[in-house]
Amino acid sequence: MPGEPAIEATGLTKSYGSVPVLAGIDLHVPPGSVFSLLGPNGAGKTTTVRILTTLTSPDAGSARVAGHDVVRDRGLVRRSISLTGQDTALDEAQTGAENLLMIGRLCRLSRRAAAARAAELLAQFDLGDVGTRRISTYSGGLRRRLDLAASLVVRPAVLFLDEPTTGLDPRSRAAMWTVLSDLARSGVTIFLTTQYLEEADKLADRIALVDGGRIVAEGTATQLKQQVSGHRLGLTLTDRAAFDALAAHLGDRALLPDRERLSLSVATDGSAGHIRALLDTLDPARTAVARFAVHSTTLDDVFLALTGHATTDDKERAGV
Repeated sequence: MPGEPAIEATGLTKSYGSVPVLAGIDLHVPPGSVFSLLGPNGAGKTTTVRILTTLTSPDAGSARVAGHDVVRDRGLVRRSISLTGQDTALDEAQTGAENLLMIGRLCRLSRRAAAARAAELLAQFDLGDVGTRRISTYSGGLRRRLDLAASLVVRPAVLFLDEPTTGLDPRSRAAMWTVLSDLARSGVTIFLTTQYLEEADKLADRIALVDGGRIVAEGTATQLKQQVSGHRLGLTLTDRAAFDALAAHLGDRALLPDRERLSLSVATDGSAGHIRALLDTLDPARTAVARFAVHSTTLDDVFLALTGHATTDDKERAGV
């Protein structure tokens, strides 16, 4: 229906046995936008994607994708979406072109139409030179690009990307970002989960921070950053005794403390006067601070302020 959101969810909950994974997720994603669900491992990102793509059912709550209920209208949802998961889903024994041709035929394209679409996608994703090579010879970056191309053989209304650049080197990740930006400009609604702060900052129109199965904040990257101090003063201490003393003095005001690196940060408005005052207050004898630097607020600062830990925490909870 005109004006209907591409994705809408209300009160999604999910537990695996006695382990709660989602504790009431609400989402509203306008059509033609890029929406990012940002959070650490185990926060509930993948489970949310699995529910929205009909791979698992919620314990409670409701969701609609492309206008269809994810429980009652699974077939209609699946015909309206594509999903690129954390692992590539390609036939190692076939070439890149053969994989795309096969998927086109499975999507009921004629052989001629499937071949034409395969050639178009190989060119779009800069895979023309490797299209005749078997997948077993592809690097991780090439596999991810082909996997994304495969999800677009038939243009979806909504494209779900579950941590699509995990494990890629910086160059491959940047190339993937270019592809995703082009897709967004073409009008495809993209739902992206990631634990890479820069990725969400660069690609998403709106970002939801998820932690412990709950949305803790949502907005544009700029709006989220405005919720905490605009800058932070990063301090490197001279030794562990100095670090321990300053960390104890600051208490909850100490941001990103790292005892091994003797570093921590504290919020500041970024002005020269406030920075001088902080340094004089925190190190009046001028013997504890070895170096300092002023940093603009990042999404990690936002997440840390709202949850007490960074998105890069390694919280292991299998399958969530």
